[in-house]
Amino acid sequence: MSIVSWLLIVAGLLLLVPVLIFAFQILVAFPGRKPAGLPAGRRPRIAVLVPAHDEALGISATVHNIREQLQAGDRLLVVADNCSDDTAALAVAAGAEVIVRHDTSRRGKGYALDFGVRHLAAEAPEAVVIVDADCQLEAGALAYLSRVGLQSGRPVQALYLMHAPPHAGLKTRIAAFAWRVKNLLRPLACLRLGLPCQLMGTGMYFPWAMISQAQLASGHIVEDMKLGVDLARAGTPPLFCPEAVVSSVFPSTGEGVQSQRTRWEHGHLGMILADTPKMLASALLRADLRLAAMALDLCVPPLALLLLSMLGLTVVTGLFALIGGSGLGFAIAFSSTALLGVSVLLAWLRCGQDIVSFSDLVRAPLYALSKIPLYLRFLVSRQVDWVRSRRDGS
Repeated sequence: MSIVSWLLIVAGLLLLVPVLIFAFQILVAFPGRKPAGLPAGRRPRIAVLVPAHDEALGISATVHNIREQLQAGDRLLVVADNCSDDTAALAVAAGAEVIVRHDTSRRGKGYALDFGVRHLAAEAPEAVVIVDADCQLEAGALAYLSRVGLQSGRPVQALYLMHAPPHAGLKTRIAAFAWRVKNLLRPLACLRLGLPCQLMGTGMYFPWAMISQAQLASGHIVEDMKLGVDLARAGTPPLFCPEAVVSSVFPSTGEGVQSQRTRWEHGHLGMILADTPKMLASALLRADLRLAAMALDLCVPPLALLLLSMLGLTVVTGLFALIGGSGLGFAIAFSSTALLGVSVLLAWLRCGQDIVSFSDLVRAPLYALSKIPLYLRFLVSRQVDWVRSRRDGS
């Protein structure tokens, strides 16, 4: 076989790895499950930490929502971080404890979290729960997070869902479905296998001894994912708790959606390149199954990119076979693409029918094609600085 044939075969085998991981996770998560009961025992004294940058439009609703689940001895701390609006005043009026941070040279959610944790240290709680300023907790979320966290002694991640706004277009609805697959089905599979999950940025519980020692102060654009990796390396990987639900809504403006997707996906791809090889090497040296599983989960790229890559490789290998090249590369690429398609269909049957119709699902490749510029920018002009996503009306 020619060098080109070997290169195409190697490319197919490399892409087959994330496809197999994704397919296996969907298969494990496909059966339905009954919600676990609330663990018995006491609930630890917690501080809910809310980093907020120019969140005047929604901070009052978030504070009221969180306060409904607080108990005696709990605290609710809002960090008004580099705000140019009335976030701080509105949070105080809604009943939150508020501290203000001004440091335009150190921007990013990580810096706000570090500022808040250092403030809490004067009267340290037993645990900290981080909730984003645009999120709502569903009933019982804090109770589940706190009791599961107390019993396990590990960081705990709630189920974080993002919903499409009313009358959303195809792109946003497909994004909401992909989000549910990533944040529900895949971590649910990890939970069923006794494996850790990635941190998702909000609805995160940490024992005080753990969060107070964490390296939070950074402008990393996916600080949550990085923190989860750091904790896994330290031997305390996050645990998924799907009974605790935190939700938000995708921005309805094109600018807001684009900003969110660029930050999340560029950050994720950067983590794949920078951290996955080191995590796998460390896991092998330490014989650490949980760290290895977390590294393999991390190496699955955004679903749209994985679909684009498989479709592109299938076309290239097919054309190469037609002009007389080896057909093995095409067989690998076509089989992988078919497996990915079946897996997405199973995921849709499991949790997507209320978001997108089957005809919408068939048009998903068009959505993936629309994201080619985003992935090209990763190659030529990668976003590395934290930028707040534009909210509706802001």
